[in-house]
Amino acid sequence: MLSKNLIKYIRSFQQKKQREAEGLFIAEGPKTVGDLLAAQRARLLVATAEWLATNKANAERVVEVTEEELRRASLVQHPQQVLALFPIPQTATDGVHRMNEDELVLALDGIQDPGNLGTIIRIADWFGIKHIYCSTDTADAYNPKVVQATMGSIARVYIYYIDLRELIANRPEGMPVYGTLLDGDSLYAQRKENRGIIIMGNEGRGISPEIVPLLTHRLLIPPYPADRRTAESLNVATATAIVCAEFRRE
Repeated sequence: MLSKNLIKYIRSFQQKKQREAEGLFIAEGPKTVGDLLAAQRARLLVATAEWLATNKANAERVVEVTEEELRRASLVQHPQQVLALFPIPQTATDGVHRMNEDELVLALDGIQDPGNLGTIIRIADWFGIKHIYCSTDTADAYNPKVVQATMGSIARVYIYYIDLRELIANRPEGMPVYGTLLDGDSLYAQRKENRGIIIMGNEGRGISPEIVPLLTHRLLIPPYPADRRTAESLNVATATAIVCAEFRRE
């Protein structure tokens, strides 16, 4: 049975200050929790008898609950069988990772929408991109809305928060830096290496002015046909999917 205090404690992880203080984040649903349990041990797992009967509860503490109790603790509108608290990976707090000269990584410059960030993490997972670097003003990757939007991909993608200028300055020698800009050259016409840093900018302002001069390749996803009146820009998660697909195609 869930006490009122435990329910309050679980729901407190909606707040970033609580996640930072405890070093934990909340995940919900069989897919997301299952993928995370395959990678690490949960600090707390709250689940219905139905879920516990068919899954391994890899957790320090397990609490069996009814569906009604789960609903009271959950942060989502329609909870499904299980939620859990997991340790936030150290990579998200220390920003340390030395890139290999032959890897392809994403760098996110001020992405604010949790849905966009979660979708981008999922896209990176799909295209085999294991490392995402976030500027310090990018949304928190362990926000519950972001975690849900990743659909479990957050278990397989390493996320770092770092000054992107520092990231670019310390990259392996000769590693290209790609960025999507409305005044760039067509993504489909440029020669691209299957390595480098791909920078995706903020939903409204794009890539920061201090980052633009550091790009070695300026990319544009051209509208079709080029002379037709069209949308002002693409959603950043959609643009990320197109860019990643084109890099992997080559």
